[in-house]
Amino acid sequence: MVSSRRSEAERADAASARDAGVDPLRPADYDDGTAGGDDATSGGDGTSAAGSAGPAASVTAPKLGPVEWLRFAWRQLTSMRTALLLLLLLAIAAVPGSLVPQRSSDPNGVVQYFADNPDLAPVLDSFQMFDVYTSVWFSAIYLLLFVSLIGCIIPRTKHHLEALRARPPKTPARLSRLSAYTERELVSGGRVAAEPRIETAETSEAAIASAAAELKRAGYRVERYDRRGVPSVSAERGYLRETGNLVFHTALVGVLVTVAIGGGFGFSGQRVIVEGQSFVNTLAAYDSFNPGRFFDDGRLTPYRLTLDELDAVYETENTDALGQPIDFTAHVTIDGPDGSAERDVKVNEPLYEYGTDVYLLGNGYAPIITVRDPDGEVVFTDSVPFLPQDANLTSIGVIKVPDGLDEQIGMVGFFYPTQSTLSSGAYTSTYPDLVFPVLTLNVYSGDLGIDDGTPRSVYQLDTSGMEQLTGGQTGVDSVELMPGESTELPNGLGTVEFESASPDAAGDDFSQSVPRFASFDVHHDPSQVWVLVFALLILGGLLLSLFVPRRRMWVKAVTRPDGRVVLEYAGLARGDDPGLERAVEEFADRHAGQGRRSEDPVVE
Repeated sequence: MVSSRRSEAERADAASARDAGVDPLRPADYDDGTAGGDDATSGGDGTSAAGSAGPAASVTAPKLGPVEWLRFAWRQLTSMRTALLLLLLLAIAAVPGSLVPQRSSDPNGVVQYFADNPDLAPVLDSFQMFDVYTSVWFSAIYLLLFVSLIGCIIPRTKHHLEALRARPPKTPARLSRLSAYTERELVSGGRVAAEPRIETAETSEAAIASAAAELKRAGYRVERYDRRGVPSVSAERGYLRETGNLVFHTALVGVLVTVAIGGGFGFSGQRVIVEGQSFVNTLAAYDSFNPGRFFDDGRLTPYRLTLDELDAVYETENTDALGQPIDFTAHVTIDGPDGSAERDVKVNEPLYEYGTDVYLLGNGYAPIITVRDPDGEVVFTDSVPFLPQDANLTSIGVIKVPDGLDEQIGMVGFFYPTQSTLSSGAYTSTYPDLVFPVLTLNVYSGDLGIDDGTPRSVYQLDTSGMEQLTGGQTGVDSVELMPGESTELPNGLGTVEFESASPDAAGDDFSQSVPRFASFDVHHDPSQVWVLVFALLILGGLLLSLFVPRRRMWVKAVTRPDGRVVLEYAGLARGDDPGLERAVEEFADRHAGQGRRSEDPVVE
């Protein structure tokens, strides 16, 4: 009767409110944006029809000061979304390092790139494209990623430790509302002997106790609850998922730190070695050297690396891939504090000796050039590495003779391992091995530009202040030689000879007539082991975060009004877990099968 009167009073209040223009379901000071001014809903005194004092004010956000802006920027930087974005940006920023040669690993390639692209190369250099991994913009992304990851990891680790110490949540009042839900009947209805309530309670307690034990064996953290005499157990597992996530991000920070340390204390040096020649691991012996910020050249272990032979294997049977390289093997001899040892270096199989990794980067031919003055005295002789220009090893090289002749001369040479003539009359190489080797030389005389002490690349010849004597527009044919041949230089300057490395070979056997060279990269990185450790942790953490489900499960013993005791089973997953319902069903079948079943006989 009271409820009926209350309903009538509420309906009356609602009707009067509607008559006054007020929505009875909203508070009296609610502002829908139409109050105030000359609006029809406003009173003549400026008050709203709802009775609020004065016109409603619009909601404005508080003004942010410097501290608030810094706090906002920090929260944005340390969000996981920003960390992932920076990680993707770092991967994109590293792409130019594989598209153009880098000074740290291929300085000769940088020189050649400037020669081939005189207009584009300076523009790329202004954006530090030839020093990508030490550039300002790459370092900025690197440092921001480092700070972002640290800012993500610390609070998440604190929260995760607190969650590990916390009790599993209380059992929900209505498990049937959860999607992963099932129930099993424990005690059927009917008249039970002597003290049915005591027996039912003991049965429920035993069932919940066995459920708790079973869940604990399955790896769950369990907690018993008893709400209003209804026993239940709450269990949860899957914290390894978050642990793996934290391990993944912490190990990623470890990789960043160790790479930075390795870059600071390591070094990378390049050296071109011709067959039969040696290299000593000292600072002055490198063609180019890139030390870390904290590198000390006194830490270099002195050893000698001799290139005994370079084996190159090319495809000879498949006509569609004729001349394609199959394998390169550099046979070397290492002489160091531990004695002498013969080793092999392949493209993907570096040599590790005395704390350094020796990589085989490239190879080519190094023709032996000898220049004599008019009296026959040798003024220059050396195996000159020629840089390959295509897959068939058409190569270009530079010979500089600063002393011994009446004038300084420079020669730009083109070497063709298997010379052939194109329809245009130009020479080319049709096969990378030595079948019909030919060397052509364009001769220049004048100032080589090396007397003033300015460093000059051995692979470039500045001809701006020199006179061209052969080739081009001179009307004089370029010097053309095969192994073992020699010819006169223009203007009676002397002679030039293309020496054969195998003078005793048959006249048409050129297979060993020109020595090869190998380009080695000697790399020292003290952080390699730690990088491997952190990489394995990254992989393990990622697998845990992907394949360990985060689940909660509850078991409750409920006594129905008809006297039946029913075990309710329910599960809840954090995130997508397609196996949750099946897991709840399987646990219910396994657990209910251990206790009294509804088909068991009931004591009368």
